[in-house]
Amino acid sequence: MLRHATTMVWMFLMLATIATTWWLSKDGFAPQVGTVAIFAIAALKVRLVLLHFMELRSAPLPWRLVFEAWVLLATAAIVGIYLSTPPVTAA
Repeated sequence: MLRHATTMVWMFLMLATIATTWWLSKDGFAPQVGTVAIFAIAALKVRLVLLHFMELRSAPLPWRLVFEAWVLLATAAIVGIYLSTPPVTAA
């Protein structure tokens, strides 16, 4: 069972979830560093789910390119908006 790619991807997704919820959300990193890392890990997780569990890895090349571009552009837009927004300070 551990030799199946799907099982290995699932295990990586679980470890990535643990990393984002327990490790990166703590005070060990600057808030911007942690948040951008969480966004990057989320993008990787989306990519893995779509490739391995929605079978896009065997899709025709044009569809794969659209998918890869969507993940990249959506992540870049979210991170860009986050980084360009001034932080909210408590009054």
